[in-house]
Amino acid sequence: MFRRVLVKTLGLVGVTIQYGCIAHCTFEYIGEFVLCSGPSMEPTITNHDLIFSERLSRHFYRIEKGDIVIAKSPFDPKMNICKRVIGLEGDKVCTSSPSDVFKAHIYVPKGHVWLEGDNLRNSTDSRTYGPVPYALIRGRVCLKLWPPHSFGTLSKSPNKRIIPSE
Repeated sequence: MFRRVLVKTLGLVGVTIQYGCIAHCTFEYIGEFVLCSGPSMEPTITNHDLIFSERLSRHFYRIEKGDIVIAKSPFDPKMNICKRVIGLEGDKVCTSSPSDVFKAHIYVPKGHVWLEGDNLRNSTDSRTYGPVPYALIRGRVCLKLWPPHSFGTLSKSPNKRIIPSE
């Protein structure tokens, strides 16, 4: 009897480990569900929106200007940030807000991206911490899942800060 219970327990542990490995690989290499918090991406993504972030684009360097990405925070590696890509390596970006009298420009260095929140007045982004290394990007946001009335792909930048490449 003890042997039968032990065999069933080990079998259950084995199946649990297998499914755990499959889930880990899926979330690490294909995509993940993210519950967003904070006002930095309003009105595109609001507090408590559920989004799906796919991870294949970052591996194939398919992140483009205008994409919304999930990245590790340059300030706190335990925290993820959700921001829009404004500039890629080699791009010249305006580092000041549209209402500033003096405009400052910076070139995005190789291996980096320039990230900004859609809510420019309430976002800590590349204007604060500078260009973000491409390696910190975890995935590209492709769908908003919750709330149901806003299900679908995400809209273009509401503040028109993306400048086409020259």
